[in-house]
Order: sequence, then structure tokens, then C-alpha cells
Amino acid sequence: MALIEDGFVPQIFAEGGYNSRLEIVKDLPEGKVIWHFDLTDMAAAKKILGNSACLMGNVPVSLLATGSPSGVRAYCKKLIQVAGKGGGFILAPGAGSNEAKLENLLAMVQAAKEYGEYR
Repeated sequence: MALIEDGFVPQIFAEGGYNSRLEIVKDLPEGKVIWHFDLTDMAAAKKILGNSACLMGNVPVSLLATGSPSGVRAYCKKLIQVAGKGGGFILAPGAGSNEAKLENLLAMVQAAKEYGEYR
């Protein structure tokens, strides 16, 4: 809270699944936090936090490391449709992606460019 009071916007990394904690973390001040989710249900996160916080992440690092570019694009398209509706979403890997294939990272960026425009 001290960071928020000093004008910072913390990016909080929620490793693993935070599904059972979404109602609790909703208590943070509106528009003052970026939640970087790893394995959280993004439809639930958007429903519960979408009007109060920016959501980020949730592209599985396993998909980026072992999937195909077409699989990454399809996943990102769906994720953008769910979590990006109305804005307030940053497409990103769910966690550190040191083992990601370059072509899959490029596919994620292409999906963001193609599907990530808010209207």
C-alpha cells in the first residue's frame, strides 16, 4: 500500500493458480495494480478484477517452449478475446520464458498485433 500511496503501480506476480484468491485481492485500490497471472482462470479474473486492475500474462511457458506457432497464435487469440475485452490486459508469458522457441514468441507478438486492438 505504501508503494501505491507514493504513486507507484505495482506489478504483482501471482505464480501458479490464484483462482481461489481473486475475491480477496479485489480489495486493492481500483486502477492501481497490474496482476501478472501464471495459471489463473483469466475469464474469472476478468469478471472479478477486470474493472479494478490491469491483468497480464497467462500464456503458458510450456506452450511457448514446446508448442507450434499456430498453437500459440490460437491460444493468444482466445486469451485476448477473454481477458482483453474492454481493455486492461497485457499479453505476456505466464512466467519466465527462457526455454521458449523464438518462433513461438514471435507468434505471440503477431497475435497481439492482430487481435489486441481495443475498440
